[in-house]
Amino acid sequence: MADTEKDPKTEQAEAEGDDDAAAEKAAEEECAAHFEPVVKLSEVKVETHEEHEESIFKMRAKLFRFDKGLNMWKERGTGDVRFMKHKETGKIRLLMRREKTLKICANHLLTPALKLQENVGSDRSWVWTAPDFADNELKEEVLAIRFANSENAKKFKEEFESAQAIMSKILEKEKDEQAPPPGDAPTAEPKKEESPEESKA
Repeated sequence: MADTEKDPKTEQAEAEGDDDAAAEKAAEEECAAHFEPVVKLSEVKVETHEEHEESIFKMRAKLFRFDKGLNMWKERGTGDVRFMKHKETGKIRLLMRREKTLKICANHLLTPALKLQENVGSDRSWVWTAPDFADNELKEEVLAIRFANSENAKKFKEEFESAQAIMSKILEKEKDEQAPPPGDAPTAEPKKEESPEESKA
């Protein structure tokens, strides 16, 4: 029986198929290789100082800071403004981070001394002055916050003042605890009268 002759194109296709199969097998063998890392990096726990707090209010907004040197408003960031309540002390602070970068753009306690004022010409914006710690140093800042609508702005003001009322009671209690009891107040030592003999000496 005579051998059947193969078409040259068929032989070329079979050869290419064999080459592809060999390349695929080599790739599988290469992927199966395992290398131990030279340096093993351990997981680092980063504290945000929010671990002992709970968020009692959150709303998206845009924050501005007044630059006194340039006499103009500068945008500080867009993100969620939150009121954070400490689980032990009960104190409440305003905390706002920029979206994506999560960098802090506002961070201060909601003390009773803070006064929200309407921003001129807008029913969805508020202005206030606060000792802020966003830049890791305490600075008196004039801040303005703008919301998507007037309803959100109104809700922010209500929650802001509610948190201030809570803070007022906490600070008043701390003041009473730090004040010394009336019976422990130091008394002036009575002045000793000099005898005639001592006065002549």
